[in-house]
Amino acid sequence: MRPLLPTPRGPISSALVAHLTDGEPLSVPSLRSVDPLVDDDFHLALWCCYELHHHGFDGIDDDLEWDPDVLRFRRTLESVFEGALRAEHQPSAVPDHPQLALRVIATWAGPPLAATVAERGELVHLQEVAIHRSAYQLKEADPHTWAIPRLSGLGRSAMVEIQTDEYGGGVPGEAHSELFAAAMEELGLSSELGHYVDRLPGTTLATDNLVAMFGLNRRLRGALVGHLALFEMCSVTPMSRYLQAARRVGGLPALSRFYEVHVEADAHHAELALGRLVGGFVASEPELGADVIFGAAALARVEARFAHHVLRAWDDGGSSLRPSLEAALGVGTIDLTRPAPPAEARQPAAPEPSAAPTEGDSETNGADAGTVPSPG
Repeated sequence: MRPLLPTPRGPISSALVAHLTDGEPLSVPSLRSVDPLVDDDFHLALWCCYELHHHGFDGIDDDLEWDPDVLRFRRTLESVFEGALRAEHQPSAVPDHPQLALRVIATWAGPPLAATVAERGELVHLQEVAIHRSAYQLKEADPHTWAIPRLSGLGRSAMVEIQTDEYGGGVPGEAHSELFAAAMEELGLSSELGHYVDRLPGTTLATDNLVAMFGLNRRLRGALVGHLALFEMCSVTPMSRYLQAARRVGGLPALSRFYEVHVEADAHHAELALGRLVGGFVASEPELGADVIFGAAALARVEARFAHHVLRAWDDGGSSLRPSLEAALGVGTIDLTRPAPPAEARQPAAPEPSAAPTEGDSETNGADAGTVPSPG
């Protein structure tokens, strides 16, 4: 079943939805006051543009995937998003050698989302993290697979090996996206792609939009390689922490298995990604080495903003999700508003721009991990 078109949040997403549903003329509203790194309306509109290339939407003609007006609209938004990401990137803060740079980025400290869940999280927090990650995790690996026909040699073979594992070696039910779907159902959540998009803030949608932008644009294949490599390098620690939380809460074998599979696979993938994927790609296309570093750094910073948003909401005693229509009407079914216990030592402030979060105690790696959409 294809996802439903989300509810618009402002002038940007409203313009796109009106075009997709009613054929209204499409132009980009003013972006002057919009923060393209986190804005809810901006990232929902961009996410909808990208989703047309994945599963599409129920009741929306597939031909609109290549509608010239939609493509122009998407191009405008993603150019602004990419521009903001490049503006905060500081190439001089890391070595110019891609493999060395990724090792440095992997040490950046960020908000300790996975550690917090491991130590103090309850079932409700595991549910909330799963909802945040569902936009990417239910199609895990798909955006990175777009790179395969664009790579060659050692880098391509490494990418194929990693992606084969992500898809469970072709065994039905073993793809990481399928394992995640089973985990969501075990948590009492819907496993339908896009079911929770209306609950996801811009900081969450930005994590999915980042990899979609890198995957859909051939010119950004270097950034996509850097994104995947850092994902794999930083996944084991947060995944282990989420596994710890799942086992402590108890009664969650499907969720535990999802995390166990990633811990096992990513230990091997980390070296494979840095050595053969990055090394092979840069040897083949050395002029794109800087983009590999940019892709990894962008992932770290986007994931840091996501983790900071979640932890700040919990510190304030609320949910990090957008309120649902049901909640507004006093009807909800699952209470996702209970905060985590106070974190005495945790600093709620966002990390310095030059110190984006990767995986140490924070997670640079998101989907798979706790803070970054990690492919696994």
